[in-house]
Amino acid sequence: MASKDPNTREVPFQPSTIETIDYAASNWLKEFNIHVETNKGFKQVPVQWVAPERSYSIKKNKNVRDAAGSLIMPIMTIERVSMEKDLSRKGIYWGNVPPNSDYKGGSIVVSRKINQERTSAFAAAAAKDKKGHFNFPRKNNKVVYETTLMPMPVYVNVTYKISMRCEYQQQMNQMVQPFITRSGGINYFVVKHEEHSFEAFMQSDFAQESNTAEIGEEEQFYLSTFDVKVLGYLIGGDKNQEQPKMVIRENAVEVKIGRERVILGDELEHLDTNKNDAGIDGKYRS
Repeated sequence: MASKDPNTREVPFQPSTIETIDYAASNWLKEFNIHVETNKGFKQVPVQWVAPERSYSIKKNKNVRDAAGSLIMPIMTIERVSMEKDLSRKGIYWGNVPPNSDYKGGSIVVSRKINQERTSAFAAAAAKDKKGHFNFPRKNNKVVYETTLMPMPVYVNVTYKISMRCEYQQQMNQMVQPFITRSGGINYFVVKHEEHSFEAFMQSDFAQESNTAEIGEEEQFYLSTFDVKVLGYLIGGDKNQEQPKMVIRENAVEVKIGRERVILGDELEHLDTNKNDAGIDGKYRS
């Protein structure tokens, strides 16, 4: 296998969707790998995506619920609570770049390279026409470029709610502290999924809630929640997009317009117009 050029890097393109942003936020939360002290030792805290289908969750993730269907604590959950298309936060593209009006579309140029096969064909044809030989060296001005375009990214602000639930105050302290200290003196970090990177901002308020002050038969719990805002971008219409995700176009290097020779009185190109072959009356000899 040939070694890769260290000066080049292949960049795969996967369109960013709402699900891509959800995966990025969920992956970021799982990467913390939070552990707490329990009565069974130092155990990892499971991360659960909040969904309304409780029956499906019970069947798929049996380790996070008990026989009665209640959540086994400690546990962390993530939920997407809002999505906003804020025109004041447009990312890198502040101006609107409309797509091409044809069936292909495409707005932003991703790459541009020379089509070697087509360019070589034009060069060989021009050399044959001018010099009588296909491989005669000469300057070729008919260069065919392949340009790859993609739809314009649309930026959205997505807010996620992170909830941490446990039975003891010590467990809550061990769960909350890594989120406060991981980003240092700022609340900025980056979440990634499928070669896409999104800027994220952790909100400063960590809400605390518990039922320890109440006298009742309910199970004791501690609950802490905080929000994470992700500046994500969406590319294309996902499954409902009719135009292709990536568009490849070629430039025109030669324009030919057909002529009606009979009407315009053009002479046929295959006849020799040399005066030595013409008669006195101007008619060609056989």
